[in-house]
Amino acid sequence: MQNLGLFRYLQPSFFSGLLDDPVMFINIRPTGRGLLLDCGQLYHLAKRVLRSVDAIFVSHAHMDHLMGFDHFLRHVHAASRNILVYGPAGIAARISSKLAAYDWNLTEKTWCTITVYEVHPRAIEQYEFTGSHGFKSRHAGTRHRRDRTLLQTRQITVEAEICDHKIPVLIFRVTENAAFLVDKRKLHEERLLPGPWLKELEKRFHNGRWDEGPLEVWRERDGERGLEMIDHPKALYGRIRRNATPASIGYICDVGMTQDNRERIRDLMQGVTLLASECTFLAADEAKARSSAHLCTTDLNSISRLVKPELLLPMHLSKAYLSDTRRLYAELDPPPGTRILGLPDYVTPRPLLPNELPGLLPLP
Repeated sequence: MQNLGLFRYLQPSFFSGLLDDPVMFINIRPTGRGLLLDCGQLYHLAKRVLRSVDAIFVSHAHMDHLMGFDHFLRHVHAASRNILVYGPAGIAARISSKLAAYDWNLTEKTWCTITVYEVHPRAIEQYEFTGSHGFKSRHAGTRHRRDRTLLQTRQITVEAEICDHKIPVLIFRVTENAAFLVDKRKLHEERLLPGPWLKELEKRFHNGRWDEGPLEVWRERDGERGLEMIDHPKALYGRIRRNATPASIGYICDVGMTQDNRERIRDLMQGVTLLASECTFLAADEAKARSSAHLCTTDLNSISRLVKPELLLPMHLSKAYLSDTRRLYAELDPPPGTRILGLPDYVTPRPLLPNELPGLLPLP
């Protein structure tokens, strides 16, 4: 998954295979920092990967989506930085319980702070757990939830919607922010010539400071090249920019196939570039999918036709199908233009048996 060729900033890697606890790591190329979508078993992620993670987005607090938090914390707790955790209602209490399970009598002032954001229908509650104070919980405020946006940086925007899994569960969309792109044809139509002014225009684009005065550009008129002052650089960029749909990653795990969930999925995931979605059951076990509020292959087919992703990554298949995982792919029927991505059954090696361990040898 690491070289899909469709992303400018995002580099997604799915670490869990088809059957293990779901964990998606997204590297933000310009910064070298990363995000985790869900936090199941993390033993197979390198330490340098874990230490690059700045934010974790937890769909819900079932064990297979949150048990890796302790392992993550083990590698970052002594770092002097702020780690963000986003999750549904109740996630702060779950994180608090995990942190309270350990003794923190040897804390240092440089230890990290964990900031947890609970996503409710109309508000986001913020809690802080400061390492130097033994990771004790402190409610740090409430803000009105105006839209789906949870996190926005210079490179990306992360949005979420609340769905139902017999408990509130979050689905996520990570979208690349619009890049500074100039259409050479439009540049020619405006009789503009490339030059240092384009760098200045790009700087204003990224900073959002369009009101820093006129912009001096090179323009050709009647065969003569000369400098010209542009009073409205933002309007100029609107005329010469190259239109491109920002690439995005959608993540769905776990939801039931209800009408309300379907509408929320449609609204958040429409036109997503890569859709990573649970597909826990095969079509013959649709009744099990309904009773456990999971998706089956026919559900994922319906969702893919609804949102029309360019790439579809089915995951989180029930281990009941371990003997024949190929049936999953045989039952998938996405719309024209959607390409299915395959996963190995497992990414991590199987557990070792005692008789497979190397023998213990006495010291010389």
